Amino acid sequence: MPDEEPMASHDPLRMRRRLRHEVPAWVEEGARYFITVCCAQRGINQLCQDDVFAVWSGAIGHYVNAGRWWVDVALAMPDHWHALIAFPRFERMAAVVGDWKHYVARQAGVKWQEGFFDHRLRTNESGDEKWAYIAENPVRGGLCAKAEDWPWVWLAGGR
Repeated sequence: MPDEEPMASHDPLRMRRRLRHEVPAWVEEGARYFITVCCAQRGINQLCQDDVFAVWSGAIGHYVNAGRWWVDVALAMPDHWHALIAFPRFERMAAVVGDWKHYVARQAGVKWQEGFFDHRLRTNESGDEKWAYIAENPVRGGLCAKAEDWPWVWLAGGR
C-alpha cells in the first residue's frame, strides 16, 4: 500500500509494515476511530492495576480537556486497550497517541508496542458495533461475567 512504510523485522524473510496513521484531508473533523494499543509484553497484566489505571485514565481525561482528542469510551484490558476516539483537524493522530503513550510509559512504567491499530468508523452502525465489541472484550476474555462489571473503563462524562 502506498501509505505504509517497511518496518524493521528480526526475521529477514518477513517484513512488517508500519502504518502512518495520517487522516486524509477529505475526512471530516470529528470522524471517529476504533483504536487498539498493545503493551510490549503480551499476556501480563500491566494496565488493570489501580495505580497504573489511575495514570492511564487520568492521561486520557487530560488529553480530552486539552482538546487533543475526544474519547467516547476507552477500556483497559490487562495487556492492551481499545477506544473510540476522534481528533481535531489540527492534531495528527500518530503524534497524539504517541505523546500519550510516552507520558503513560514515563509515569506508570508501561512498555508499549511500537505503533497502534486504527480503523475509521464510517457509519453510526459501525460505531455501535465497535462500542459493543469494546464493552464485551473482558467478557470474551473470561475476565468478568457481565460487561458492566468490568471496572477498567473510561467513559466520556463519567460512568
